[in-house]
Amino acid sequence: MFLQRGSRALRSQWGASRAVGRVAVGKSPQSGVPRWFSESRRLYAVKPVLLADIGEGIVECEVIQWFVEPGARVEEFSPLCEVQSDKASVEITSRFTGTVKKLYYEAGEMAKVGKPFVDIDIQGAAADAADAPTAKEAAPATPAPAEVQTPAPAPVSPAPPAESPATPKPKGKGASISTPAVRHLSKELSVDINDVDGTGKDGRVTKEDILKFAQGRDASPGSSGAPAAAAPTDTSVQTETRQPLTQTQQMMFKTMSRSLTIPHFLYADEIDFSDLVSLRARLNKVLAKTPRDGEQPAKLSYLPFIIKAVSLALYQFPILNARVELDPAVNGGKPSLIMRSQHNIGVAMDAPQGLVVPVIKNVGALNIVTIAAELHRLQALAQQGRLTPADMAGGTITVSNIGNIGGTYLSPVIVEREVAILGIGRMRTVPAFDENDDIVKKQVCNFSWSADHRVVDGATMARAADVVRSVVEEPDVMVMHLR
Repeated sequence: MFLQRGSRALRSQWGASRAVGRVAVGKSPQSGVPRWFSESRRLYAVKPVLLADIGEGIVECEVIQWFVEPGARVEEFSPLCEVQSDKASVEITSRFTGTVKKLYYEAGEMAKVGKPFVDIDIQGAAADAADAPTAKEAAPATPAPAEVQTPAPAPVSPAPPAESPATPKPKGKGASISTPAVRHLSKELSVDINDVDGTGKDGRVTKEDILKFAQGRDASPGSSGAPAAAAPTDTSVQTETRQPLTQTQQMMFKTMSRSLTIPHFLYADEIDFSDLVSLRARLNKVLAKTPRDGEQPAKLSYLPFIIKAVSLALYQFPILNARVELDPAVNGGKPSLIMRSQHNIGVAMDAPQGLVVPVIKNVGALNIVTIAAELHRLQALAQQGRLTPADMAGGTITVSNIGNIGGTYLSPVIVEREVAILGIGRMRTVPAFDENDDIVKKQVCNFSWSADHRVVDGATMARAADVVRSVVEEPDVMVMHLR
């Protein structure tokens, strides 16, 4: 009985739906499928595309530029926009084929990971083309009586066209292929990159183009750029000017604020580089005589030796390669250590867009020359602003070489999801006593370690630092650990 009543209810609803469809399109019952069924499907044609997670711990990123605009036709995997997150830029491609309906962010705004950033009509022009014959066929049909058409509007009426905003200036070709470092310079100088004529390959805008444009704009009395700050007439009065943080500074602000919540301690040591200086000079002579392939570096710096020494120490002290897990949903909310097998060593670099930390993966399986080649590749990408999230993800411990700029001592800050970091100071020549109490010349350098005091104690850090010191001071030991 229950099934019979349900069946009668369904037949009654179906009959009512067919009647409404006939009234809406002004056709007889024999005219086939009502038009309102076709229109209702278009409600589900627009797909919001969510901004996917493009790196560890990234919750937002800046939209650098759009490659599309509302109404543009896109194919699957065609580029939509370029975003910059954690100082690395990445191109976001379309997951669907269709027509762009809405852009949620303007260039320069912060987009949230996991939230919609563009709407795409997956039916697009195909749906409009499918509807055109139906409207044409309906035109010669005999119109329904006025008393029938007037009280029953179509169930789904097409949305009115949105008010077209002021047409933005289209981005030129030079803007779409310029590097993030060039765009960063244009922001600092308040230059609209669309106004710059690129002189690089394929119209690429270069740094020289930005600088020349800025010089010409500032020299013009009626320049349209940002007004220069007027010099104070009275220098005895203190003046303050508000300046917003750049995108790189904002990311550093957030990252360092989270990092400084980790209770850490500093451990410093002095390393004798004399033997390493001699070994490096001999190896560079060998490299100079060896035919180079595409990846082999021209010469070795000291940093690959230090990175390898840190990796050797991690085999004896794997806790320095771990991370602290504080997820309340795991292990009953109790903190735990996540041990990691690979030594992915991040290297802090000074790039045009600011501090970046690309990662050399699986250092334990690499030799000195391979480490140097990978380091050279990452440095070149950092200078061009072309580091990807993959180049900067997965670090387990970090090395920061401030000595190439000139600092001798430093207190490095631990990176999130790591428990230790090594800061390298400037190498300097000092007089010292040898075994016979004679004064000799030595090359010394200061190593400064910071460790997470929640899980690493001072004795563990001192022993690990001593392993690194012994390997650097006697670099021939690395030969016994070649893999």
